This record gives sequence, C-alpha cells and structure tokens, in this order.
Amino acid sequence: MEIEIKGKEQTLTSKELEELFLSVEWSSGHYPDKLETAMRNYQTVFTAWDGDKLVGLISAMDDGIMTAYIHYLLVRPEYQGKGIGAQLIEKTKEKYKDYLRIVLVAYTKECGFYERCGFKKGEGESPMFITSLWT
Repeated sequence: MEIEIKGKEQTLTSKELEELFLSVEWSSGHYPDKLETAMRNYQTVFTAWDGDKLVGLISAMDDGIMTAYIHYLLVRPEYQGKGIGAQLIEKTKEKYKDYLRIVLVAYTKECGFYERCGFKKGEGESPMFITSLWT
C-alpha cells in the first residue's frame, strides 16, 4: 500500500467526500455538495490517496499570519493506525510553522493522538458550538 499525500490542487468530488465522511460516521457526510464547496474554500487541504481512493483528509483555515484552525482530520477506519493522520498533521504543521498558534477541537477519545502530534489541552478552555450537525 503506497499512500500519496496531495495538496489543494487535487479536485475532490462530492461523492469522494461523502464516502470518506460517512466511513467515519460524521454527519457532515450527509451534505456532500456543501463539503465539496467547503474544500474549495479552505486555505489548506491535504488529502491521502491509496491509488484513486480518497482515504484521508485534513483541512484548515487561517488569518494569514498568526492563527490557523484545523477543522477536519479524518482517515477511513480501515486505514487508521498506519500513520496517515500523523502525516496529514505534519504537512499542516509544516505549512503553518511560522504561525503563533494552531488550534483544533478534538473529541475526547482522540486527545491522545493529538497529544502525540504535539498538541496540548488548554486549561480552563471549553469548545463551544452553534450547530445543527449531530457528530
């Protein structure tokens, strides 16, 4: 298995995004057309491919100089545990190496992964949302 990491130049279809997001049971996958538009609008998107199969994705937005926010990081379940997510994080960290802060909101069960990638839990901070998504 040879995984190739590609940048934003890779065009993503709504079908590819739907399959990837639903593979990890994220409700965003029920809105594939919105996901396709969102990926075009992010400043940063890196994708992981096994041949022509989309197996992972990370997306981030930034203010151009100080803060970057990682929104999505997902890897198909059958590809998890193979270092793909860590590769995507590293590509993103490299892109934003001169920024003062890279922020993400992690599900509690994923905190260990992000800590191994260099992130730290904030003390006294809590993520807050207004959302109609259920995952």
